[in-house]
Amino acid sequence: MPFYELVCIARSTLAESNLKDLIRTSATQVLNRGGVVRGFDNWGDKPLPHRIKRHQEYFTEGQYWIMHFDANPLIVQDLGKKLLVDSRVLRHTFVKLGDKLDTVIARPDKSK
Repeated sequence: MPFYELVCIARSTLAESNLKDLIRTSATQVLNRGGVVRGFDNWGDKPLPHRIKRHQEYFTEGQYWIMHFDANPLIVQDLGKKLLVDSRVLRHTFVKLGDKLDTVIARPDKSK
């Protein structure tokens, strides 16, 4: 299964419990379909590069978080559709890091 990174920007006004629920829901969707979640990284509140209009509101700050996981492309597509309609999410993107976790770890430009 390919190795992916999900970069997500959530509303900055979310309570910590809502953010945890969003992350838990995303991870559960991957796990229930046969994927493997490798880790999370919370970058916290940061200003957005430009003002974003989402769900009929304007936002200038967001909570950034990252999830690393292995999954087939159909799982990624379904997760993207669910994040698109989730009112807690401002933006999201998936980055395919490699075909396998071993190829990502063994990359020479990522050493040190």
